[in-house]
Amino acid sequence: MEQDASEKSIISLAPWFDTPAGVYARAWEQARLDELTADIFGYNAVQIGLPHFDALAANRMPNRWVTDAILPAAQGGPGRQAVVVHDFAELPFATQSIDLVVLPHVLEFAAEPHQVLREVERVLIPEGQVIVCGFNPISMWGMRQAAGRVTGAHFLPVHGEFISVPRLKDWMKLLNMEINRGHFGCYAPPCATDKWLQRFAFLEKAGNRWWPYLGALYIVQAIKRVKGMRLIGPAWQKKPAGIPGSVPVANRMKNVQDMNGKG
Repeated sequence: MEQDASEKSIISLAPWFDTPAGVYARAWEQARLDELTADIFGYNAVQIGLPHFDALAANRMPNRWVTDAILPAAQGGPGRQAVVVHDFAELPFATQSIDLVVLPHVLEFAAEPHQVLREVERVLIPEGQVIVCGFNPISMWGMRQAAGRVTGAHFLPVHGEFISVPRLKDWMKLLNMEINRGHFGCYAPPCATDKWLQRFAFLEKAGNRWWPYLGALYIVQAIKRVKGMRLIGPAWQKKPAGIPGSVPVANRMKNVQDMNGKG
């Protein structure tokens, strides 16, 4: 079966993460993903794409899956089960069966990102969570990439269609996914060498404080909301209505106040 164009594009992204800029970006994303996924509980978690990127390393769910167009068994990773998927818009999981889905740079390299999100919404359980990693077009890296489309000197993989956070929020809102957390990071200029990236390391703290929305990368976490559903607390045992001697709490408080007043 011939691979879809989106799968070919995201496969071409993998070598970029071995470049100095890619290592810098991957380190930031790994740290944020470990923080976010460590406290998400359930039974089934799925990472879609980029299998060499262990987005579920800190997660403790018993079933952790990783999908890719071509996935050697060795890339499954400890505790993860490998699944080969030829089309990310048609996931091989039952409806409402997954607690967590992680999309590392999948949407921006997918031919139909809306359909990928719709498929994610389908497989997520109510109150299930999705985490999306992406390149921020409103950043120095994004501007460098836009200039590269004119000059031909691309800094990031050429096939990506980078999605802004406001645009992503609109897509998720249509699918009743509520964004509850997000991070921006990687404020160094688009340098090709590790030496220059290290020289601009001081910009991480400055960027987080002074221009937080201009980081080269973002990570967004959202929860699938289902209308009409509400959390139900424990069914505490109650006295049946009409039992002699049972008085509502409000009435008992009023009686006490009346007695105190008469005293």
